[in-house]
Amino acid sequence: MQIVIANKSHSIYAEIICDTIAEAAQVRGTGIAKRKPEYIINKIINGNAVIALDDEKFAGFCYIESWGHGKFVANSGLIVHPDYRKIGLAKKIKKVVFEHSRNKFPDSKVFSITTGLAVMKMNSELGYKPVTFSELTDDQSFWDGCQTCKNYDVLQRTEQKMCLCTGMLYDPAKELNKKEQKHNYDKKVWTRLKNIKQTILLKKDKK
Repeated sequence: MQIVIANKSHSIYAEIICDTIAEAAQVRGTGIAKRKPEYIINKIINGNAVIALDDEKFAGFCYIESWGHGKFVANSGLIVHPDYRKIGLAKKIKKVVFEHSRNKFPDSKVFSITTGLAVMKMNSELGYKPVTFSELTDDQSFWDGCQTCKNYDVLQRTEQKMCLCTGMLYDPAKELNKKEQKHNYDKKVWTRLKNIKQTILLKKDKK
């Protein structure tokens, strides 16, 4: 099994990717926005997708969308072929596409809207936090993409303030701030321990 950043040669899998997404939406009875092969191909040839293959057999897929002039990116369309479910593949794909998003769009906030508990758990492990829809992109083209979801009427009735999906966000600026705070804390602790050690040694020398 290999999980790689998709390229033009992987365009041949566009139709099976779309079919797998559509079938999953029907089986789950939840809101999964449908996509056309042309849309998937566009993501693939622009290096904005990750694909999992078992030799040459399609196993899984996920793509990146950029919104609000690059201020936000989303990892969307996460899907695993029925033959490869329940082996942890979705989690591996999610991690690879998240890392690819962070490398390609280092300053962008990464967000997700999902009804799936498994996806929420994966997001949490990667550092996403639950947020209100108001903290997500206000790019209308993103929300227009929800029109193929069976729950779109809920989104409309609430003026895009909430739906059955949960909004989750990874903010690189906040994560950097946390790391800096931790670094400063660790530095203070190390300095304090160093001073205590020096004081002990001085007392010992005086004796």
